[in-house]
Order: sequence, then structure tokens, then C-alpha cells
Amino acid sequence: MRVGSGRLYVAVAAGGFRRYATYRAATAAGVFTNTVFGLILVYTYLALWDEKPQLGGYDQAQAVTFVWLGQALLAALAIGGGGFEDELMERIRSGDVAVDLYRPADLQLWWLAADVGRALFQLLGRGLVPFVFGSLFFPVALPREVSVWAAFLVTLLLAMLVGFALRYLVALSAFWLLDGTGVTQMAWLAGLFCSGMLLPLNVFPGALGEVVRALPWSSLLQAPADVLLGEADPLGTYLFQASWAVALLALGRLVQSAATRRVVVQGG
Repeated sequence: MRVGSGRLYVAVAAGGFRRYATYRAATAAGVFTNTVFGLILVYTYLALWDEKPQLGGYDQAQAVTFVWLGQALLAALAIGGGGFEDELMERIRSGDVAVDLYRPADLQLWWLAADVGRALFQLLGRGLVPFVFGSLFFPVALPREVSVWAAFLVTLLLAMLVGFALRYLVALSAFWLLDGTGVTQMAWLAGLFCSGMLLPLNVFPGALGEVVRALPWSSLLQAPADVLLGEADPLGTYLFQASWAVALLALGRLVQSAATRRVVVQGG
């Protein structure tokens, strides 16, 4: 990496933040949507935990907190889509990615910086309001210790890396498939199910629960939630998330190297 290149990626991240900050109507609509879906899930969870107290090791307040945390992170981590991957796939399909490859910047780091900027805006602009709303109007289990919040923030940063790495691999599939719609939709479904967005992973029974908790998607929501709720050791969670981040980013680097040797442009 060249001297001074770090400032380039900081500028790219800041540009990603400003870009999404301009979509004020879309942000307001997203806040409303996340709040409504949060309400639907909360009342569903309340009914479920009334029937099954301590389901998955959570009490009712922890389950409610899990819901609102999920709504706060849904757009920030692009668990159900809405990240950079659609744009990169279109640039690959059209051939504009060739311009990206000539930039004095690394392709993977460029898109990572842009996605971090997007994620930070979505977390603050779209995720914070539903989380605060849920905390004010429902019984929640939030920690009072600053150290727990600090540990939780670290898990969020690692979750951003894992989420980016997964979606970067999805985007690179367009070098071979050209139309990556099917892969994208499968990735969304896997993300929603295996992250815990639909239901906490610790309520999944037997082998299924063990498998989904070991997959990288659990780094996106389940792992940060367990640290925030005091149900997981922060250091062990860091190791789990960082291991997946390193492995997936390295795999993305290998796929990128193979893909850029055979840039395929649809129709030419």
C-alpha cells in the first residue's frame, strides 16, 4: 500500500457516508419501515416468550432487545440487501469495472471503504431511531457498564467486515455469471435466516443450532447481540468474528485475482 493511501480510503468512506445522507426521504421511509417491522416482531416475540419463558436462554426483555437491535443493524449491515454489491455487479456486467481496476487504489479496499461509510450512515441515520424508540416504549435489557458498550462496538466493526466480505464474494460472482440476481437473492435469504434476523439462533434445536451459530452470518447479529446482552465472552466473540473476516477477505482477494485476469463484458 502506498504512503498516504490511507487518506484516500478515509475520503472514500466519507464520500459513502455523504452519498447516503443525501437520500433523506428514503432514510425517513426506512426508519418508519424498521419501526413498524420492529413492532410486529416484538409483539410476536412477546407472545412466543409468554408461552416459552427463557426460550433460548433469553428472558422477555432480552428477546425484545434482540428485536430492536436487529432492526438497527438490518440496513447498516445490508443483511437483506441494499449494500454496494448491486452497484459493483452492474459495473462488472457493463465493463465499467475496468476503469476501477486502473485506479491507483486496491479494488477490495476501495469498496470496503465505501461500504463502511454507507454502513455508518445507515446505523446512525436509519438504525438509531428504531432502537431508541424500542428502548423507550418496551422493557429492554441494556447494560449499564461502559465496558460492555465498548465491547459491543468492537463486535459491530467486526460484523461490518464480515458482512462486506460475504457480499464482496457475491458481487464477484458476476465476473462469471454476468447476471447475479439469483446469487444475490440466495445470499439475502441466507443472511436473514442464519444471522438471527428472523429468530435468535440460540433457539434453534440440536445440530441445526450448532451449524447456524458456526456460520459467518451469525457474526452479523447474533454475536453482537450476545455481547450486548451479556450472554457471550467478548474475547471469544472477537476471535470468532475476526477469524471469519480474515478468511473471507482472503478468499475475496483470491477470487478477485482470478476474476480480474478474465474480465468478461456482456456483449463484447
